[in-house]
Amino acid sequence: MPRGPWDYPRHWIADVLASDGGVVHLRPIVPDDADRVVRFHAGLSERTRYMRYFGPTPTLPPREVVRMTTVDHQQRVALVAVLGGEFIAIGVYEGLAADGKPESAEVAFVVADDHQGRGLGPILLEHLAGAAAENGFTRFEAEVLSENPNMVAVFRDAGYQVSRAFDGATVHVEFTIDPTEALLSVRNARERASEARSVANLLRPTSVAVIGASADPEKVGNALLANIIAGGFTGPVFPVNGPGHHEGDEEATTDTAAARQQPRRRTVAHGNPRRRERERPPSVRGIRAYETVRDIPDPIDLAVVAVPAAVIDDVLDDCLVKGVRTLVIVSSGFAESGRAGLESERRLLEQVREHGMRLVGPNALGVANNDPQIALNATLAPRIPAAGRVGFFCQSGALGIAILDTAARRQIGLSTFVSAGNRADVSGNDLLQYWDSDTATDVVLLYLESFGNPRKFSRIARRVSRTKPIVAVKSGNGALSPVRAARSAAATLDDRIAQMVLEQAGVIQVDTIPELFDCATIFAYQPLPRGPRTRIIGNSSVLGSLAADTARVGGLEVIDAVDLGAGASEAEFESAVAAAMADAQVDAIIVVFVPPVAVDADGHARALMAAANTSAGDGAKPIVTTFLAVEGIPPGLMRPGPSGLPERGSIPSYGSPERAASALANAWQYARWRNRPEPTMNRPAGVDPEAARMFVREAMAGGDAGAEDDAHVGSEPPSGHLLGEVAAARLLRWYGIDVVPFREVRTMHEASAAGRELGFPVAVKATSPDWRGRLDREGARLDLPDATAVVTAFADLVELTGDEVLHVQKMAPKGVGTVITMRDDPSFGPLISFGLSGSTFELLGDRGYRAVPLSDRDAADLVDAPRSAPLLDGFRGEAPAEKSSLVDLLRRISTLVDDIPEIREVICDPILAAPEGAAILNAQIRIGPVPSRRDTGPRRLG
Repeated sequence: MPRGPWDYPRHWIADVLASDGGVVHLRPIVPDDADRVVRFHAGLSERTRYMRYFGPTPTLPPREVVRMTTVDHQQRVALVAVLGGEFIAIGVYEGLAADGKPESAEVAFVVADDHQGRGLGPILLEHLAGAAAENGFTRFEAEVLSENPNMVAVFRDAGYQVSRAFDGATVHVEFTIDPTEALLSVRNARERASEARSVANLLRPTSVAVIGASADPEKVGNALLANIIAGGFTGPVFPVNGPGHHEGDEEATTDTAAARQQPRRRTVAHGNPRRRERERPPSVRGIRAYETVRDIPDPIDLAVVAVPAAVIDDVLDDCLVKGVRTLVIVSSGFAESGRAGLESERRLLEQVREHGMRLVGPNALGVANNDPQIALNATLAPRIPAAGRVGFFCQSGALGIAILDTAARRQIGLSTFVSAGNRADVSGNDLLQYWDSDTATDVVLLYLESFGNPRKFSRIARRVSRTKPIVAVKSGNGALSPVRAARSAAATLDDRIAQMVLEQAGVIQVDTIPELFDCATIFAYQPLPRGPRTRIIGNSSVLGSLAADTARVGGLEVIDAVDLGAGASEAEFESAVAAAMADAQVDAIIVVFVPPVAVDADGHARALMAAANTSAGDGAKPIVTTFLAVEGIPPGLMRPGPSGLPERGSIPSYGSPERAASALANAWQYARWRNRPEPTMNRPAGVDPEAARMFVREAMAGGDAGAEDDAHVGSEPPSGHLLGEVAAARLLRWYGIDVVPFREVRTMHEASAAGRELGFPVAVKATSPDWRGRLDREGARLDLPDATAVVTAFADLVELTGDEVLHVQKMAPKGVGTVITMRDDPSFGPLISFGLSGSTFELLGDRGYRAVPLSDRDAADLVDAPRSAPLLDGFRGEAPAEKSSLVDLLRRISTLVDDIPEIREVICDPILAAPEGAAILNAQIRIGPVPSRRDTGPRRLG
């Protein structure tokens, strides 16, 4: 039924990125918007109004204003794009039931002249289509003037299959709004472009303002300005140090209002008290300073803010007026300081986005770009690495300084660096979008404290990893799940899940910062191995043995180890390495060089480089070494580039043979993942998503339609409620998933009839959680051959359990018990797990995990992931299970929850895997509100 004008779904509210990287706020229209609509319309050019209304419409009649702002959010939906409190675009659809096509709606939108060309039309179209689909519409129609081809192009370029009919001065357009692969591809491409552009605004500014700049060398604002100047930023830098704009000033932190009201000081010339000396313009570090960013005469792309949290509001207002695109806030006192600070941070983010800006921070270390055309060091770090081809993202400011220092010492050159602090807005996902197309970045390093939007991270990382290695370090046990990090068991499980999810996306996960840089070094300077076959060459059999053991554990195949002896000469080293480079049976080489006495190793280094240079191009092989236990690129193993810094072809050295072997093993694991054909995401046949969506929406709208109470097996259930088992089986059937036929029975007569209907043998089972899945099987009577046995079993179980409702179910073929679950995890997003069923396997935590959606390969890998999976291949004479049926089942469940995010949990336990196929004996489904950080539907930040 229609909603009231204020009763709209809250998930329709969204912050989105325009094509230029600026933020725009979307929300449904409400009656209080009448004045804004009038102002918006008055600001449109005559041509824009003509294109929208097909005639001169200088003003909107009051009746039309009321109609536009009073909608039912069902048959009529209007969305507005807001910037700085004013409308910059309006989109609307209206149902066309009167034309006999209740599935169709007419769509239209108009964009303010100053904001045309920012991609707002496609964004409104996406969100209107999402709202229309929720309300049961499947088709959009539009009337467009023939002289307005750009509007038709909006529909076509969005990926819709558009049909057009010309009628003189107008074009009638129709298209279905069901999500298709083409639509998703266009959506993702536009999202990638806009997010990359927003990060480019951050990392490639043409001008920078330092708000809170100070002449006091102990102040944060002074350090920021000094580092920007010392870094040689190629654009103009503007210090801003008006009243209250000083980080740490007592007046600014204790009495900000009073500080703003203080009169400006003026110097009176001595000898003439009536005459005031003309003030010199204020300056900081010899650069003209301004009281506010508004006073700066030039445009400002980036504002680096180091002011007390109490005056941030004034800074935001000034930046909006000035048209600043991005803020980097290094100020503290937000989420890291407690609950009150968290609320302040939420308000800060809301205001930043309302002002159309993006935010790095608060509590950030800053950002850097080593491109000589930019040369930006807007960080608090006294030392940053030289230019290179590695991009780095982290959160912690203090750790960021140490990381930058370590990278510099190990000669790992950076292209760009972002330390996001509390990561209220810009996250690792945004940086991945930027680095994906950044020609200056070949390797990506991430120090993750959480995934942000985990599903989006997985989607982006899968794509980026196809061309660029991503190395991620976790920040401690359970740190990827801070909500549960206090509990060690949950933390350990979350670490295991994190590793599986990252591997699925092609991300190399390591445990420590040294390992992070170990991987970065080989990826930055050496080619990927073509295979696992590794030769170890060295002058120490003990160290060679350590390298071999680590290499095998990491998945490398050590084909041989060449011990040259402690006194090996330069020529012997060169000959052995050259032979390995020429050997087609060798894919990678580990060189161990630790002489027993102090010697001049320059000759050995030249020999190693000479041998390495015998292979190039497609025949290149990676070489790693423990050269005198030096970390990084020793001078003798460096291939200098034009700037004198190491470039590709330099040979990395590690502090121990184990670390060298581990880095090479990680390179091989990544190369193997990347060399596999890109997985397919083909939809299973025989699914009916529209029927399933409608069923779920009706169940949620009814609150208790087909639902049981909120009982849950396990801890921390997702929000929502369980569907009844009959309803759950019905929902699964729309996706080609069949539960072994069963009937709910309440009397002996019903039980007897159910047995005859299903066909003997059957089972009679209790339905209460306390009696299900017991090891002693007291809650079930199996293999009942006739009606008499069914009636007897029914009577026994009712007396034993007290259950009012029992199940009579057809017996399934015997097989290996397995379990599939899907749960919307707060740390990782929708996760599917697979393992063998039973308390023993559950106690051992023998489960595999993958993020939704699953490709065919993901599903096959998941079936083989548990340590107990070999039981499915036949054990002690048992026939092997048909694993392809389990793969198909996983793919169908993945597609179901991918299509319908309101499904928050699925439990299929047990599933009997037999030679004949997989049989589900029991299924539970929980439905609930869509989580805010989803990655389906129209584009949005978050």
